[in-house]
Amino acid sequence: MAATVDIRRAADRAATKISWLDSKHSFSFGHHYDSDNTHHGLLLVNNDDIVKPGMGFDTHPHRDMEIVTWVLQGSLVHQDSTGHSGVIYPGLAQRMSAGRGILHSEKNDSWTLTGDENHSEPVHFVQMWVVPDESGIDPGYQQLEIDDELLRGGLVTIASGMPEHNGQSAIAIRNRYAALHGARLQPGEAVELPEAPYLHLFVPRGEVTLEGAGELHEGDAVRFTAAGGQRVTATAPSEILVWEMHAGLAG
Repeated sequence: MAATVDIRRAADRAATKISWLDSKHSFSFGHHYDSDNTHHGLLLVNNDDIVKPGMGFDTHPHRDMEIVTWVLQGSLVHQDSTGHSGVIYPGLAQRMSAGRGILHSEKNDSWTLTGDENHSEPVHFVQMWVVPDESGIDPGYQQLEIDDELLRGGLVTIASGMPEHNGQSAIAIRNRYAALHGARLQPGEAVELPEAPYLHLFVPRGEVTLEGAGELHEGDAVRFTAAGGQRVTATAPSEILVWEMHAGLAG
């Protein structure tokens, strides 16, 4: 496998924009289909969503997918057909295993939660989908708060199915070849990317420089193959999300 660094700019993403939703898609999603842009490694979806107060995604189905949600601003109310419900907010990682089938909804219920329209705000979140090791598993749900001090201390594992991350403070995903890391960086702070056959770096907020590649702005992403070890340095208050993947899609 040849080493590659493929920069994807924010403005080049497909977009779904309706009255209550502003969604940017890093990969093919819904009616935005591009046969040359269906996934990278094990990552099939990286949606950057902003949902207006009082609105959201009504109950809809998923199957055979590990879905990780990371909120940047506001709060998102989750309910699913297994009886789980909760509020996801910045620093709280959530994983839903769709398995053999699950129904769920996601709403920005800030009006309901505060009881005051003056305190309503959009919710901004990134939702990422990776394939599970096996199809037809039992649906599941997990959430875990990642301490702000930890996130500000460098690249921290948010979600993982890799055996070497067992026992760490991370939510579990059902793919032993994938892990999601994140960091909140102040100007001048830097982290080093892990080495893996596939990496996906996403900048949902702020501005950074990537060693050997230059500036990355909000919404930019980088797809690496057979790479890693580069330093990512913040030039503004920033947040980054990094998928480390040691396998690609079969076939």
